[in-house]
Amino acid sequence: MAISASMVKELREMTGAGMMDCKKALTETDGDMDKAVEFLREKGLAKQAKKASRIAAEGVCETYVTEDGKTASIVEVNSETDFVAKNEKFREFVTSVAKQAASTSAADAEAFLAEHGQRILLLGR
Repeated sequence: MAISASMVKELREMTGAGMMDCKKALTETDGDMDKAVEFLREKGLAKQAKKASRIAAEGVCETYVTEDGKTASIVEVNSETDFVAKNEKFREFVTSVAKQAASTSAADAEAFLAEHGQRILLLGR
């Protein structure tokens, strides 16, 4: 089956995967969109497993104190490279996590991620 640019675009919009990854997924699955999504998911899990062993030794620590001075937070967010750690968007992200940590009612990290995880995942891409 011929893979059209519109099919690649549709798959990219659905998954957020790169153009060439989407094209390869569609080619491997003969244009079946559902199977292509599954192909990308499995490929992503394999990539994630490879990346899990990499060390995130760079990063930023941020403190935040509420205006009333009664609550504070200290967070550390790590990255693999100093280029990321020096990036302004990364620093803004770390600041937002520190503010969220100061305002959360979560008792542990799992509860915090459940409360704020979606925003963290979106910013962390």
